[in-house]
Amino acid sequence: MISHSDEYSAHLFDSGDARATAVAEQPEPARIRKDKPVVVTGASGLVGTHTCTMLAQNGWKVRAVARNMAKAAERLGHLRIEIRSGDIRNPDSMSDALRDAGALVHLAAIAVEKPGEHYGDTNTEATKILLDAARAQSVDRIVYMSQNGADSKSPYPFLKSKGLAEDMVTSSSTKWTVLKPSVIFGPEDEFVNVLARLVKLSPLIYPLPGGGTARFQPIAVDDVARATLKSLEADDSIGRSYTIGGPVPLTLRQMTERILIAMNTSRKLVAVPVSALRPMIAVAQRLLPHPPVTTGLIELLAIDNVTPSNDLVTELRITPTPFAPEELLYLRKISFSSALHSLTSS
Repeated sequence: MISHSDEYSAHLFDSGDARATAVAEQPEPARIRKDKPVVVTGASGLVGTHTCTMLAQNGWKVRAVARNMAKAAERLGHLRIEIRSGDIRNPDSMSDALRDAGALVHLAAIAVEKPGEHYGDTNTEATKILLDAARAQSVDRIVYMSQNGADSKSPYPFLKSKGLAEDMVTSSSTKWTVLKPSVIFGPEDEFVNVLARLVKLSPLIYPLPGGGTARFQPIAVDDVARATLKSLEADDSIGRSYTIGGPVPLTLRQMTERILIAMNTSRKLVAVPVSALRPMIAVAQRLLPHPPVTTGLIELLAIDNVTPSNDLVTELRITPTPFAPEELLYLRKISFSSALHSLTSS
């Protein structure tokens, strides 16, 4: 079976390809980095789990870094990879994690703030810590997972924190690649699964923030993992940002309709202004250890998150997985009791 890197190399060094000479002059072609570990932060998360699996299956030495070792062991223990405990906010921890590494895939981030864990510390400052550690350990190849819509001047705290981190990466001296996905779905996601849990907790009627008119371009987690793999294995991805999404934009209402079909259930979808939901969500934030949504995130459900030029297709040549009911059957595992438990579990 030919790997993506083999396919790329075969195409690149075809005698008719004018880029062959230029790439051959690079001091360290991408394929050589397989001799050193690629460090993956956030390895026990949704994208981290699938990325570590994709890299390991394609011959990469993987050093998976996670804070929750129990979760990492559960999700990654079947792979022949190194699993290491580490906190991206700790400089010594990250310097040690990057020792003798060949590349860094920085995925760790938070979408919801919790006590002791804030956007500024985890999404932004930790990225600076990683860049400093990478420079100290002579690791100059970085793939950074940003977010579609991330902007250092964004009025939305989450998008601003990711935008500030992205600016740090792209202004660094590293050989960087930035991936900017729309919302990501998969068995362990915290977007579609949250919507499905709310379905279980909302009998008969399901509220749609802002009428569900905001558009998204949901992308399957395995497609994000493939994009990461291709970025590492292709030298022409260095110094480039890729905005990636699924095959077509969908409104929140259309996404919810597909979720209901996948769950084999029905609800009456009712439009509710974001302003009306905000006070209820603020109360839930104060009372619940693990609220399904925050006042900051509810605002993001009312704005578009689409990719007008989908680099997943046009640049990375990956055929996107559709956001279809048959791809969402994992949602049927959600019960009322498990949805209720998710609100109180830490």
